Amino acid sequence: MNTTDSSQLEGDIYLPAPAITANAHIQEYDNLYQRSIADPQGFWADRANELEWFKKWDQVLDDSNPPFYQWFVGGRTNIVYNAIDRHLKTWRKNKLALIWEGEPGDVRTFSYFALNREVCKFSNVLRSMGVKQGDIVTIYMPRIPEQVIAMLACAKIGASHSVVYGGFSVEALAERIQDAQSRVLITADGGWLRGKTVALKQIADEAIARQATIESVIVIKRTGQEVRMEAGRDYWYHDLMALPIANPFCCTDELDAEHPLFVLYTSGTTGRPKGILHTHGGYMVYTYTTLKYVFDIKDDDRYWCAADPGWITGHSYIVYAPLLNGATMFLYEGAPSYPYPNRWWQMVEKYGITILYTAPTAIRGLMRFGDAWAKRHDLSSLRLLGSVGEPINPEAWRWYYSVIGRERCPIMDTWWQTETGGFMISPLPITPLKPGSATRPLFGIEADVVNDQGQPVPAGEEGYLVIKKPWPGMLRTILKDPERYKTQYWSKFGNMYLAGDSARKDKDGYIWVIGRIDDVIKVSGYRLGTAEVESALVSHPAVAEAAAIGLPHDLKGHAIYTYVILRAGHEKSEKLAEELRNHVAHEMGPIAKPEQITFMDSLPKTRSGKIMRRVLKARALGMPEGDISTLEE
Repeated sequence: MNTTDSSQLEGDIYLPAPAITANAHIQEYDNLYQRSIADPQGFWADRANELEWFKKWDQVLDDSNPPFYQWFVGGRTNIVYNAIDRHLKTWRKNKLALIWEGEPGDVRTFSYFALNREVCKFSNVLRSMGVKQGDIVTIYMPRIPEQVIAMLACAKIGASHSVVYGGFSVEALAERIQDAQSRVLITADGGWLRGKTVALKQIADEAIARQATIESVIVIKRTGQEVRMEAGRDYWYHDLMALPIANPFCCTDELDAEHPLFVLYTSGTTGRPKGILHTHGGYMVYTYTTLKYVFDIKDDDRYWCAADPGWITGHSYIVYAPLLNGATMFLYEGAPSYPYPNRWWQMVEKYGITILYTAPTAIRGLMRFGDAWAKRHDLSSLRLLGSVGEPINPEAWRWYYSVIGRERCPIMDTWWQTETGGFMISPLPITPLKPGSATRPLFGIEADVVNDQGQPVPAGEEGYLVIKKPWPGMLRTILKDPERYKTQYWSKFGNMYLAGDSARKDKDGYIWVIGRIDDVIKVSGYRLGTAEVESALVSHPAVAEAAAIGLPHDLKGHAIYTYVILRAGHEKSEKLAEELRNHVAHEMGPIAKPEQITFMDSLPKTRSGKIMRRVLKARALGMPEGDISTLEE
């Protein structure tokens, strides 16, 4: 096996077990990586040939108009054809595609045949409601099978989906509907979380009232709670699926490889969410390949990505890549520790889960309850573990490895972004591991750490994480804002993609991601813009100005701390602080609820009026404030 010689590596090294490496899809890294960098177009053409195309491409990469790169130009495909249709021609037709467990304990399963039937029926329902190629359908739902079905149904007929995480609240949903100009919204009466129902339909109604584009709302009955249904606008999913229009046969549209697949909104430093646009062809090839290699997907695997389909992790590694690989995926609706802290381990044992992929926040949260909850369960089915969303601290890594993986399961610590579409830096099952490092770039990915001049920095020195060449899964643009796309990701170094993270490389070439350079706070692995939080605070009648920063948090990775200047006539009080925290949660969703509100008489600002958040952060952490020469007197 030609991989990195662990005897040459420095630091805390964990070697993968021979039983894992012997059967891995990839048996060596160095030579294949060098080949993929020397001939990326040849490498990606070989990967694309593992999938089916209505028409093969004329050109693998069109780089004539950077940074607006196009992949598999002239090719015609549809991600749903490869995720479902092609499996129906094989023995996988009757294989389980999806196993789902609801928080109350209800279970549903779908074979590839059954999933196809539901997707076809709902595709025909959407068509009957006037949804066509080029439309963007907004989906705001709990983690239930219909969420996956809705995404696939949109893609099948050439409509794009914009999935809004079910934990986001009124303002966030309204903004995203407005930007996408969606005419159709798919939601549910509610979802289950920690034994309570979340009022999704009520939030959706309030969001619709704030914008003017939604004409039809399709509502899944999940919790049975009382909801308002507006005649002529709101329709029950089960009623529509029982009509003759919901025909179980529906042709999958043949689409250009560059046809938009989805828009997914991520926070930006300006406060206005960015609609990240991904396309059918390149994204399909990239997610298929990265899941196959990193998690070494086999036909007998039961794979569980414990994210939400409303985030990029869920799009790529719950919905699309597992189905593209013909895998059996598991989906769970509720909270990790409900009703007891062994809920996850109970399900791993019950369903024979072989691969578990989750966020450091969840690992830290479950670690807090001690080892006994996990140790009472048989977790011997697990073969590989994964981590996503933020760098995992070594203490949590070791707990995950020893208590959950029983020192048998390598941890695939993946670094990637909404913008990249799939894993960029990650170990493979054959890679010697260092707790806290995402290790090395994947095939075809030329990653580096550079200084302000774009020059590589010496080993051990912090710099900007960049990607030097285009890759198939990359975002194509920001919806309706190509200039912002160029400015945000390509303007600093011109020909290199700026990830927005700081990182360092060690002497072995392993990359250690440190965190965000810009003013985006990562809470529990979710990116929230400081400006969005500040806007939510200022929308309260008592608040004149606000600043938000992220400070380290043992459980969440980072927590939101806010600083508020009150309007005249309002008094500081604990009661008001709590009211403001709840107001942010209402406007943006519970994930954005500040840890603390501090009332201030003034905020540190530059002379041009920009709040200096780094100064607030330095003061909060008791660190040097750095250059404050631009600070207002």
